[in-house]
Amino acid sequence: MSRPKIQPARWVAYDVIRAVSGEDAYANLLLPKLIGDAKLNTQDAALATELAYGTLRRRGTYDAIIAEAAGRPVADIDPAVLDALRLGAHQLLSTRVAAHAAVNESVNLVASEVGRGASGFANAVLRRIGRDDADTWQKRIESGARSDDERLALRTAHPVWVIRALRRALAAEGRAEELEELLHSDNVSPEVTLAALPGLAEPAEPRRPYAPTAFGSPGGDPRDAIGHAEGAIRVQDEGSQLVALAVAAAAPVRTGERWLDLCAGPGGKTAMLAALAHEAGARLEANDVVPARAGLVRNAVRPLPIDVPVHEADGRDFAAQHPGGFDRILVDAPCTGLGALRRRPEARWRKSPSDVAELVDLQSQLLDAAIDALAPGGIVAYATCSPHLAETTGVVAEVLRRRDDVVELDARAVVAGVASAPIDLAAPIEPGPGSSSAQLWPHRHGTDAMFLALLQRSATPTEDSAEEDQ
Repeated sequence: MSRPKIQPARWVAYDVIRAVSGEDAYANLLLPKLIGDAKLNTQDAALATELAYGTLRRRGTYDAIIAEAAGRPVADIDPAVLDALRLGAHQLLSTRVAAHAAVNESVNLVASEVGRGASGFANAVLRRIGRDDADTWQKRIESGARSDDERLALRTAHPVWVIRALRRALAAEGRAEELEELLHSDNVSPEVTLAALPGLAEPAEPRRPYAPTAFGSPGGDPRDAIGHAEGAIRVQDEGSQLVALAVAAAAPVRTGERWLDLCAGPGGKTAMLAALAHEAGARLEANDVVPARAGLVRNAVRPLPIDVPVHEADGRDFAAQHPGGFDRILVDAPCTGLGALRRRPEARWRKSPSDVAELVDLQSQLLDAAIDALAPGGIVAYATCSPHLAETTGVVAEVLRRRDDVVELDARAVVAGVASAPIDLAAPIEPGPGSSSAQLWPHRHGTDAMFLALLQRSATPTEDSAEEDQ
């Protein structure tokens, strides 16, 4: 059955929102595909992006407004209807879309996807929302908040547990007063940042302030620059570039070194590491446990004139099969993703506090396994796209307390050494294991909130470690 004549940009946005809600899809991966499939022009592609990302980003706030307008909890609303209401609420309260268009097309989406009966309900709810402006609705829903953190959550569209985790991470640097600035930055779409792979391409203008490989895309559309570069230029956050550059710069590279990207998907850092390794006379291998993500890694390195074997295995098992086999290992560990909320707007609603303990256990196991796979004197870079203390300094400190065969290097000094300009990397106010790590922030550096720790294995393994390796 053909769909009704609704603006294609809205169909694309709605399809992304539905896939994220119902299938745990990733908006940043799905949206470009659907834009291409729909053959949207530049203007409609920008509209689809704003509608999808804006709706996903402020979902918690819109849900509170919808519940008030509907007179029922959002859990009692059909999911397909709820997603259309979220999309309509975003247009009514946060865009310049005409109110009649926002209501009528959202109602038509419901009629098409669910039925005419549901469309009457959607019409009533959206018209109720449209009677008041965004400020009025904001005051109304905040008046029912039970705490200051709940009010802040409704105002900034972050779950309460995320707000508290971010506050603790900033407080560890003595900068808790930056919380609202950080929360605001999470809700601002980042500028497109490109990476010029070392030895294969040169960065153009405008240059980014820190990574010498990073530059912006004039006009914001990177397709021309990427299309003519045969894989040597690609979209990549500046923070991710700094992590890869720090892996290469952590110590002088000896010709013939073996490097490993242990949790490589989707492959952005892998491509950067491959270029850096090739330039320095080293060799890189990559691994990912998920076959689809391993496929993305292969696609990422395929255009390069560099051979990068890509394996498919649990990182812990792969590392155990190669004791002492690598000189540098990047563990870009699975995490909550709280550092990339600008780019992955749905991530804030996808995780819960109960997920953190399971992730921390996996992160610790991956870091342990990577250390065992290091040659004497080798370096492991532990990175997360999250500033959550349990996933960052907590993991590093716990591993350092248990092991006497590794020492922590000064990651802040290494990052500052590769940066093209002075970079404000705050030290934790309490020294101890993990306190030599580097934490980037979107509000402070304009990057994702990448965390990096560098650990070096003892040049001569201890007796206990040698026994464990046998």
